[in-house]
Amino acid sequence: MTALRVRSHALLLVAAFLAPPLAVSPMVVTPAHAFIVFDPSNYAQNVLTAARSLQQITNQITSLQNEALMLINQARNLASLPFSSLHQLQQSVQRTQQLLGQAQNIAFDVQQIDQVFQQKYANVSLSASDQELVTDARSRWQNTVGSLQDAMRVQAGVVGNIEANRAQMSALVGASQSATGALQATQAGNQLLALQAQQLSDLTAVVSANGRAQALSEAERAAAAEQGREQRRRFIAPGSGYQAGDAKMFNR
Repeated sequence: MTALRVRSHALLLVAAFLAPPLAVSPMVVTPAHAFIVFDPSNYAQNVLTAARSLQQITNQITSLQNEALMLINQARNLASLPFSSLHQLQQSVQRTQQLLGQAQNIAFDVQQIDQVFQQKYANVSLSASDQELVTDARSRWQNTVGSLQDAMRVQAGVVGNIEANRAQMSALVGASQSATGALQATQAGNQLLALQAQQLSDLTAVVSANGRAQALSEAERAAAAEQGREQRRRFIAPGSGYQAGDAKMFNR
């Protein structure tokens, strides 16, 4: 029953209660001198009863209105956020992963790193030829230069993600501020946390690429020092053709 129909019934009920009572005896011939009897006490009781009934109906209407408002608010709280940044965030992460996967010479793989270091950066073999020593030194130099280039490429990719992240952050903050319910606000907050996680993954990638380049540079320096000692030993070894002698300066 709608609120209008309930109110109409209430008004009819009040009118019925307010109508003055008529003292009429059916099937009895009223004398000419008879008159209508009005009972003030009964009339007041009827008015009070009608007022109470009207108040009850009004309370019911108010309760129905509150329930309707509660249902509307619940619907708003359950409404889903119409904006999603998941696809854009996944694309940014994939671009960074692709750059890390394109690492030159030595990939971000534990087994490959162990193998290459055992072959190129371990103790210099005393039986290796001079040409092999030169080849190994050049290979290590190429690894170092490649890692530096890889680090710069990862840095450039992360910098390229900044503008996309700014646009996503602006859209998510706007969606959060205009959220119509608790669910939309929560979903916007979750997507902001996902954006933060993507930025942290970019930062991790940069740190990893820089650390790789620095580690290879230090490893190359250590291997070069070891190789230098071996080449010096060969140079001054007996039978190498080198003969020690006094050095003369300024013809003295």
